[in-house]
Amino acid sequence: MELYLDTANLEEIREIAGWGVLSGVTTNPTLVAKEFSARGERLTLEGFARHLRAVCEAAGGPVSAEVTALEAEAMVAEGRRLAEIHPHIVVKLPTTVEGLKACKRLSAEGVRVNMTLIFSANQALLAARAGASYVSPFLGRVDDISWDGGELLREIVEMIQVQDLSVKVIAASIRHPRHVTEAALLGADIATMPYPVFQQLLKHPLTDLGLRRFMEDWEKVRP
Repeated sequence: MELYLDTANLEEIREIAGWGVLSGVTTNPTLVAKEFSARGERLTLEGFARHLRAVCEAAGGPVSAEVTALEAEAMVAEGRRLAEIHPHIVVKLPTTVEGLKACKRLSAEGVRVNMTLIFSANQALLAARAGASYVSPFLGRVDDISWDGGELLREIVEMIQVQDLSVKVIAASIRHPRHVTEAALLGADIATMPYPVFQQLLKHPLTDLGLRRFMEDWEKVRP
């Protein structure tokens, strides 16, 4: 299973890329707007494109960039513009009727599409048939409504395997490290998570304790 960061922050991307484990990045309008707001910079189309190019270069792999349009024709136009920014760009579309229409057209043009906001196996099936390269079920948000995000992921992964569909599953809305383990065990192709969760994957008190004891023992005998 590949590991993605769900962020638009360049420092976070560069740090995790430096670990040697980052395969890609997912973004959305909220994450991008947050970066510009933090810098006190007004968001412009030129600035947005420049930032996405920097994200692509830092990530070194696929970067999902989401459209803000709601109608298919406008989604297609915006998706084409996004795809031209950098070869790593994957156009992110909402799983709606208009999103499916746009996905079919963009994928037919060779543009990779990530269908997002998926909350059922049937939505994932429709997205795959429309030509999506990726489908993104939201585990955490499903858990929030007292259903089982893991069960949703299991259904989608099994369905894609049984139907032999050519689409990758991105486990999204990851809230904690256990979600990552669960996604890997259930066969997700990718898990995308925020920076704090990525850091938590590495942390364990026994690792810290063991390292401290090793160093203390070494200090007692070193020449």
